[in-house]
Amino acid sequence: MTPRERFLETLTFGAPDRIPFMPGEPRESTLRAWHAQGLPEGSDYMELVRTQINDCRVKKGHAQAQIRPRDQDIGTGVSFVMCPTFEEKVLEHKNGHYTVQDWMGAVTEISDEYDYTYLRAPRDFVTRKWHSFPVQSRADWEERMKWRFDPKDPRRFPVDFDERCARLCERDSPLTVGFNGPFWQLREFAGFEGLCMLLLEQPDFVRELVTFWREFCSEVLQVLLDHVVPDIIVLSEDMAFKEHPMISPEMTEEFCGSCYRQWSEQGRAAGVKVISIDSDGRIDALIPVWMKCGINCVEPIEVAAGNDIVAMRAAFGKGMAYRGGVDKRAMAAGGAVLEAELARIRPVVEDGGYIPGCDHGVPADVSWPKYQDYAMKLAEITGWLRP
Repeated sequence: MTPRERFLETLTFGAPDRIPFMPGEPRESTLRAWHAQGLPEGSDYMELVRTQINDCRVKKGHAQAQIRPRDQDIGTGVSFVMCPTFEEKVLEHKNGHYTVQDWMGAVTEISDEYDYTYLRAPRDFVTRKWHSFPVQSRADWEERMKWRFDPKDPRRFPVDFDERCARLCERDSPLTVGFNGPFWQLREFAGFEGLCMLLLEQPDFVRELVTFWREFCSEVLQVLLDHVVPDIIVLSEDMAFKEHPMISPEMTEEFCGSCYRQWSEQGRAAGVKVISIDSDGRIDALIPVWMKCGINCVEPIEVAAGNDIVAMRAAFGKGMAYRGGVDKRAMAAGGAVLEAELARIRPVVEDGGYIPGCDHGVPADVSWPKYQDYAMKLAEITGWLRP
């Protein structure tokens, strides 16, 4: 099977020859620690792990269908973010912290160990303190934000968009397209507390924002779908704390459900097989809502938040697939603790519809030797190595 076929067969409860090997990616601080622990500078950690597993396969006499090197991900290059972005600038620097205006228009405080470029993408585990958000009123929305989301802005598509899509139509690796869900995006506009107050005090304004976001994403997505069909659409939608969601399932369906339904229907009409939501925190109370709205995969299933993937499979059956779900704390502990964790999830791996991997970015307390040992054990339960 090709990696693409294997990915789709797994997440749609088909008959893959093996489960995709996706152990999880380290953050910048983790890689620094790994280099001090024996990972050679300038090397690709995943290539070293892949080589170790494939060498072991050869020694065990099953050298066929080796884990392939990671393909260069050309992606579609399509942007769902605001255009133009806000000017990034340092507003104040004192007491070991920067206060900055970030690219989304929020005023944010971070340690001066980092700079504002760390706010663009999760290169590391960066603690932030938000001071203000760009949308605090309807006037802010109209004057400061709405015009930045023109779906017809040509800058949303790379100059080589047609060429990229033509190449992607011939791919044998899975193609992911992702953008923010409504809760995530409105939280970026107004902040978590600000959004919660709007939900209670100005629900009609929230519905207006949701409708705008739904139609904006739908229009951009349709241009993409007319050129190439991804294998999975991933909605970034962090909306849960440890032990419970940030808003109730009823409010999730009322305010977010129309987005999930429209995008799911739109994707499936074009041939997309998997529609996934990526949310940290405990999400089991939200899964019935997501399933009802056409979502058929969730990730990363953080164990420390109280998620139990075995209980989820028992409760929701094969209507929901999963990615992630391996407790990072067990990875850090290694040994018998890791073995017990992998034994815990094995029934779901064997039941299908599940690609196991770290339940978030791999933290620095997972040492390089422990990660290597974890990768070898994960290769066993996903069918790449026999014990």
